[in-house]
This record gives sequence, structure tokens and C-alpha cells, in this order.
Amino acid sequence: MVLDFLGPSLEDMFNFCNRKLSLKTVLLLADQLVSRIEYIHSKSFIHRDIKPDNFMMGVRKQGNQVFLADFGLAKQYRDPKTHFHIPYRENKGLTGTARYTSINTHLGVEQSRRDDMESLGYVMLYFLGGSLPWQGLKAATKKQKYDRIMEKKMTTPTEVLCRGFPNEFAIYLNYTRSLRFDDKPDYSYLRKIFRDLFVREGFQQDYVFDWTVYKYQWNTQNKARAAGQANPDNEEKAHASRTATAAQGASNPSAIPSFRHKMLEGRTGAGVDSPDANRAIGGNDRV
Repeated sequence: MVLDFLGPSLEDMFNFCNRKLSLKTVLLLADQLVSRIEYIHSKSFIHRDIKPDNFMMGVRKQGNQVFLADFGLAKQYRDPKTHFHIPYRENKGLTGTARYTSINTHLGVEQSRRDDMESLGYVMLYFLGGSLPWQGLKAATKKQKYDRIMEKKMTTPTEVLCRGFPNEFAIYLNYTRSLRFDDKPDYSYLRKIFRDLFVREGFQQDYVFDWTVYKYQWNTQNKARAAGQANPDNEEKAHASRTATAAQGASNPSAIPSFRHKMLEGRTGAGVDSPDANRAIGGNDRV
């Protein structure tokens, strides 16, 4: 399977970084995530299960690139030749992961491009804040839990949901929620609001993600301990050099040891027998 040649998911990396990502890392990701979703939309499909588990990091030379995987719930939203959009429908069951699904999906409305984009907004807020307000809600049945999640999403104002984060995230979410059923999202506009924020914050486009620094520091500390155990006289020198080597490695991603990940069985979920279910999109946006 294609997934066997990819690295860890963004959920894995989120956990590796103690379940919170910096603004810089989220903005580095946002640019790629919007582009990945735009690409599958350009091929007349919607994903319908946008979540951190379905975004995978590449390995080796593609280690800084994000891939979108698991198309088991994907659906064609328009005719690829005529571009005739599927009709608006209601009373649909919930498809996807309740934590990240759009409000309209909870309401039983047929999904379209706008729903993938709204789900991505929740993913980014999850990364920034470490959790979402509707996580951990208790209910007797799954339906009751879904209803409670929907109620919380609908009653939490965008300003409250995005409190403590740059206003661009509220702008993003309000924009995606305002789209009509068959509207084409303005992907360039969405990328631009985050790119402008990235520049305004003074960040460098160096692809040094949070896990890049964590992994480098973890490796250098282990090497220093091993050197100290082998030769106690070296421990003091090793400790003195840690800060400098970590900083040097963080500014040079190619110097950082690769983070290999053993893929978990069953990641693809529903639809794994579909020819397209296990494909991943990323890099130069080639399937």
C-alpha cells in the first residue's frame, strides 16, 4: 500500500509534541493542507473525513511535505466532464469524524467542498489549542453524543472558539461557514491570509516544524547520555554542547535524523478495497 511508504500522521506528530503545536508549525502546515484539499477538489472529489490522522508526513527527501491519505469516504461531488454539481440534499447520515465534521454535516446536509474546508479549520484550532470545546462530552448513545457535539459547535461563537489565536483563524472559519452548497472555495485567498500572518510574525520558511526540534533534541540528549556512560569524563563536555548543537540542527533540517514510523494496521478505515482508497496525495500533487 502507498501508506506504507509514508511517515507518521499529523496526529502522531501532535502527540509527539505533547499535544500542542506552535503558531509557526500550524501556519507551515496550513499552506500545504489547503493545497492538498484544493487538489482533490480539482479532481471532482471531496474527502469527507478531514482529520489529523489522514494527513501524513513524507519520508526522506519528502520529509517536509504533507500527504492527504485515506479516501475510503471520498465522494464525487460533480461530473468530471460537465462539472455539473451534485444536488442539494438533506436527511443524510453523519459521514466522517464527528470531532471535525462541519455543522451542516451534523444537520444532515449533503457534503460539498465547503465542508472539507470547515473541517480543516477545526483541525488547525485543535493543533493550536490542544483540544476542541466539544471533546470529552458524555452521552448514553452515539447519536446523543453526536447531537451534543453539534449543539456545542452551533452555540460556541467563532470569537470564543478562536480566542487567544490570531484573528486569521476566525476569518478562515467564518468564511468557510458562509459558503453556499455549490460554492467553490477561494483557496488562494485562504492561503494568503495565513501567508500574510506568517510574514507578519517574522517566521522563516525553513520547514523546521516543532517535531523537528523535539526529535533533534531528543537524539542529541540520548547520544550525550550514551557518551557519558561510556566515558564519564565526556559527560560534562557533552552537556555543554547540547544547546549549540540543537540550535544548529534546527536551522538545518537535513542534519536532523529521520523520524521513521511503523504504520498502524487499519489506518485506512472504510473503503480499503476501493482502488483509490489507499492513495495519498502530496508533494507535487500527483496521485
